[in-house]
Parts: sequence; C-alpha cells; structure tokens
Amino acid sequence: MQRYTLRQPDIPLNDTYDVIVAGGGPAGVTAALSAAREGTKTLLVEGTSALGGMSTTGLVTSWCPFSDREKVIYRGLAEKILKLSNQGLPHVKPDATDWVAINPEHLKVVYDDLMAEAGVDVLFNTMLSKVETDGRRVDAVILSNKAGLTAYRAKTYVDTTGDADLIAFAGGSFMKGDDWDGEMQSATHCFVLSNVDDYGFDNGPWLNKANKQSPGYDIMKSSKYPLVEDPHICAKLLGPGTVGFNAGHIKGVDNTDPVSNSKAYATGRKIAAQIRDGLKEYFPKAFGNAFLATTATLMGIRESRRIVGDYMLTVEDYAERRTFDDEICRNSYFLDIHHPKDAEDPERKAYYDRMKLVRHYSKGESHGIPYRCLVPADFENVLVAGRSISVERIVQGSVRVMPVALAMGEAAGMAAAIASKEKKSVRAIDVDHLRNRLKEEGAYL
Repeated sequence: MQRYTLRQPDIPLNDTYDVIVAGGGPAGVTAALSAAREGTKTLLVEGTSALGGMSTTGLVTSWCPFSDREKVIYRGLAEKILKLSNQGLPHVKPDATDWVAINPEHLKVVYDDLMAEAGVDVLFNTMLSKVETDGRRVDAVILSNKAGLTAYRAKTYVDTTGDADLIAFAGGSFMKGDDWDGEMQSATHCFVLSNVDDYGFDNGPWLNKANKQSPGYDIMKSSKYPLVEDPHICAKLLGPGTVGFNAGHIKGVDNTDPVSNSKAYATGRKIAAQIRDGLKEYFPKAFGNAFLATTATLMGIRESRRIVGDYMLTVEDYAERRTFDDEICRNSYFLDIHHPKDAEDPERKAYYDRMKLVRHYSKGESHGIPYRCLVPADFENVLVAGRSISVERIVQGSVRVMPVALAMGEAAGMAAAIASKEKKSVRAIDVDHLRNRLKEEGAYL
C-alpha cells in the first residue's frame, strides 16, 4: 500500500484526564466506573452511539451465567449491572443469574445513568485512530469524531476495545488466532424477530443445537437457505412477541480488517433473513408471521487479538482450577470455541484435543485470573480488560464472555486509577491493596 504524508497542522490536545478508557463494551463500562469511583477524572471513548457493546448494540440475547451454579461469582459492579438489567424484563425474576435475557434499550439507559452518577465523561461516535508513544509509555491517543482529530493525554490508559487496538496501534506485542494459519472463531450477527406467537414459542421445540429436533437442523439441511451452514440458534423472549437471536455463523471474519468486517455485515443480514424464513417454514406456530425487526449494529466478534502480557493464562491453569496470589476475579465459564472448520491437521487436532482432557467444571468450581494477564509486556501505563487479555487461545474461549469482562474491567479501572494517583507504573502498584479494594467493593476472589 502506498503511504500518504498528512499535511495536517498541529491538532488540539486535551490533557485534563487521569484515566482514558478506550472502548465502551462491558469491560470498558466497569473500567470507567471503577476508575471514577477511585477519584480520578475519567474519559470513556466509544465508537458507536451507545455503551454496552455486545450487551446492547450487539443484540446478544442473554448474559452468560453469573454463577458457578452455587453462588454468584461475578460480583461488585458486574452483579450491580445484572440486577439493573433484570429490571428491564418484567417476565424475568429480579434475582435471576444464569442465561438471563437482555433488554438492550433498557440497558443502554442504565449505562448512561451510571456514567452520569459516577461523573465519567463519555464520547460517543468517537474512534481511536492513532497512539503516540514515548518509550514504554503511551503519551497520547488520537481520537477521530465530528470535531476532526483531537489528541488526548492521560496518566494511564485502559484498552477495552475487544481487539487490543490501543496496544496494536502503539506497536505492542499481540497474538491473533491459532498458531497454524491464524484461524479465529466464527462471528455471529445477532438479530430480533417481532410478531412472534409467544405461546407457540414457549411451548414449541427448543431451538438450541443441543436439541437434535431443533428446526435449526431442518433449516441447515434445506437448499433454500444456503447461508445457514449450521444449526447454531440461541433465542430468548425479550418482550411481547419479540424474540432475540444469537444465531448463525460467519466464517473467516477478521474484525481488525475493515474489508473483512464490512463483508460480514452484508452476509449477516442475509443470514438473519434466511433464518427468519426457515423458522416460518419449519416452526410456523411461533414464527409464521414473524417480522425481522432489526439486525445488530455491532458484529458479534468472538476473537481477534490477544495481548502478550506479563503472564499468559494456560489450559493447565484452567484445568487445575488454579488460584493466584494476584488474581483480580474468578471465572467458571466453559471452554466455548466456535471453530470455523474441523481440526483436520494432525498437529492442530492434537492441540485442540487438550480440551478433552479438561474435566467440565462442577458446581462451585472456578479459576482465578491474575492481574498480570491484564498488564501488557511492552508498556508501563496501559492495562487491558476483556476478550483480548493475555491467555492461551483455548482459554480465550472461556474468558471472552460478558460477565467475566465486567469483572476484569472493574479491576483494570481501579488499578489504572491507583497507578495514576500514585504516579506509578501499572506493574508497580501494590496488588494486595488492589485486591483489598476490590473486596471492599464486593468482588469475589
């Protein structure tokens, strides 16, 4: 690609913030709230027009479990957000914790109100475009929005972009996909159907692929719906006659490649329409008159970059339910990898066969996530939270989901605030103090 030299005069600089959080998904929301709670002036930067990422604009139908099937383990701000989210669903019990449906419009306002109460400044429709570094420190981030380009400087930064954009743009080390050809998990473009017959839906076949009688198998096998290549359908009743869908897979999507990402949206919209039509044919009692109300404005990306951190969480750590002296949260979600293709290569197959050696977690079991997994190896004033932390690829299939992202975000934001106030490197803060503060705020360690 040819290079173009910008004839750009000096751009304005805002250096009034202590902590800047890049990315307003679940991890970014709690990171910003946590940093502000510690008394730092905090800016949250979000590329879309609402906070919440996959829990709102991504239209994910439900939260993954907040419990280890005995007790809630994603506590603190995570549990608070779950309870506030449940208030937007009259048909859901207020204390429900596992696979609870999400009302995205209600949750958007919840996030807005939390930010206002905490005093967090939020910039919507604002993209992280460039990162300026000074040795092992990020000096400033260049943001792009309707004001043009603006430089923002803080003492510490939290990368919750989901794709480790801040780290990558700063020249930091990262991994992406598997070790053979960079294979990444398939994406899903979620959507909502309205004019659904509630009674037919509630009393008809379970649509999940675990049910071998699901209409999803009929849709997949029919030549009428060629883009539906598998029976993956997760569906939740969101409101009267309204059902949310996390359904269908789109292979080969690289969210760090704008061309790949753009093509995925075009494909995803067609998949949503084909699944609607297939349900009309094979599940008419519920979906005979269904209307495709909307597709998500955010692609359901499961995997892209993972940082190289001070520690990489391994399959063995997960299998042995390890506890760490510097753990900042616990996790109990299963190893959920949406493979775009079979592991036909012997070496690749041997690697993924390690998953079979991991005994499924029993009630009450979980593993710790060390603070070191949030600390990029290359920088002193940046932390990362969400699906792009430093983990082995198989384990990323577990730590990528929203409840643990909420918990990680709270820890990252608090640590960033501590480092900012104490004028220290993020790896030089007192982790015992961090852990004690997290416990004071209700975290489960």
